[in-house]
Amino acid sequence: MTAASPLDLDRYLHRIDYRGALQPTPKVLADLHLAHVRHIPFENLDVLLGRGIRLDLPSLFDKLVTARRGGYCFEQNLLFAAVLEQLGFRVRRLAARVTYRTQRVLPRTHMLLRVEMDDAAWLADVGFGAAGPLRPLAFAPGAAQAQYLWQYRLVEQDGLWRLQIGEGDWTELYQFTLQEQALADYEMSSYYVSTHPESRFVQGLIAHRLAPERRLILIGNELTEDRGAQVGARRVDDPASLAALLVNDIGLPAADVAELIDTLAARGAA
Repeated sequence: MTAASPLDLDRYLHRIDYRGALQPTPKVLADLHLAHVRHIPFENLDVLLGRGIRLDLPSLFDKLVTARRGGYCFEQNLLFAAVLEQLGFRVRRLAARVTYRTQRVLPRTHMLLRVEMDDAAWLADVGFGAAGPLRPLAFAPGAAQAQYLWQYRLVEQDGLWRLQIGEGDWTELYQFTLQEQALADYEMSSYYVSTHPESRFVQGLIAHRLAPERRLILIGNELTEDRGAQVGARRVDDPASLAALLVNDIGLPAADVAELIDTLAARGAA
């Protein structure tokens, strides 16, 4: 597969355990989105292992599909956009400024998608992790949209869109406009995210796995299990327990996890 050639759709669909229809419809978009976030985790192992992040389609396919790994927003959403376009969806690639759990003004280092069908449009984002949507969201400003145990809404003012999570007391996740982005924009942002010392992806382990019934959110040694109204947290300090969590619950390959555990141990000793 070259950068210009179609990806192997059958292998991608097997990776996300999807057996449904493939026509470019809202239902297919929603079902693919959910299958993707359920089976491909959000994680930053390659950043911590010093492997670098490549955003060309063959590299993304090899990592997320063939090697059964996860990745962060640029990797996840670039692959998903290519899948959608191969199926006949119209996709616009966008960029957002993350505002979730930060008081600082951050650069636009998040990628998301706008998928358009006839006179309607949806926000698709399989790469936010943690509090990200499990299904696409309709571009219906102000309307609460339920997704299993969570509620989302999009609000818009003067061309600036905001994605929020909550119910009554809304928490903002990110802000974006509808200006289309090029791959070069994402490559620059990804380089910042994967190398800048103030980037959270450089500072420690991040691994998330989403499902309709719960979200597993691992940041460093802190594991949060979000079940909507019930949220629990605990530390995972033992290396063997951490490795088991990453393999069995997050769904990462054992060889990559073993290398990560060794790398984290070496850093701790240093």
